[in-house]
Amino acid sequence: MIQDTFPSWLVKLPSLKVLVLRANRFYGPIKISEDEDAFPELHILDLASNNFSGELSVGFFQSLKAMRMMTDGNRAKPDYIGDNYYQDSVTIVNKGFVMFYEKILTILICLDLSNNSFHGRIPEEIQNLKSLKVLNLSFNSFLGPIPLALGNLTELESLDLSQNKLSGRIPLQLTSLTFLEVLNLSYNQLEGSIPQSYQFGTFSNDSYKGNPRLCGLPLTRKCNEDGPGMPTPKEDADSWVDGLSDRKIVLIGYGCGLVIGLCTGYTVLNELGNKWLERFTRNWNRKWRRSR
Repeated sequence: MIQDTFPSWLVKLPSLKVLVLRANRFYGPIKISEDEDAFPELHILDLASNNFSGELSVGFFQSLKAMRMMTDGNRAKPDYIGDNYYQDSVTIVNKGFVMFYEKILTILICLDLSNNSFHGRIPEEIQNLKSLKVLNLSFNSFLGPIPLALGNLTELESLDLSQNKLSGRIPLQLTSLTFLEVLNLSYNQLEGSIPQSYQFGTFSNDSYKGNPRLCGLPLTRKCNEDGPGMPTPKEDADSWVDGLSDRKIVLIGYGCGLVIGLCTGYTVLNELGNKWLERFTRNWNRKWRRSR
């Protein structure tokens, strides 16, 4: 395993088409300036399963020149990157599956930043990566809404944003991704109704699970007329109970037991006190009569 910061000198390699740094110990932010000569031919960038952190900069997306260019000519010629360029297989999580590529097609454009510690919002500049086929940003700490600009990535076939902190509604703009075969938005904080048109009618429940405020097909949770995605009082209560840790439940039980114990103790002591007071008064009256 390699433990280091991002090797920014790689951006100057003019013929670099595949860069896989997966499953190492790279750390820190990715610092790339807005340089027109950076990564001029890069088609596959796989930085998954490292310790990269920080926010994704505009310069990072500007540097991925080959991913930004899309022409009809490129789309019509699925040539290999080279007969002798890449002999070993490359592993890519594509469309929900771990796939091995012996030879890389020029039409395969992939960006995998999954399983790191990136945070902040997903920049709108991601829309400039027009040639992207596979985008995986899962298992990070991205927050805020899903960018509407993702709807401009019309070549996208696989989109994985699962296990982040994304919130708000699923943009209707994503329904324009007519080539999209795999979608994973699970385990975020999304809410509202799920779009139903075009490709969204083909995705299963697994694409949306872990978002308790989402509603509509394919989920069994129906959208309320008062507010789409708002849970019913029972669901809200169930969610509240489910979200409690064992420690909290123990503390609540302890607290309830303490209150009940105090109330019971007060009642018992109060009753004993009254009896003692009656007995004391009776004995005192008896002694007072005798003294007379």
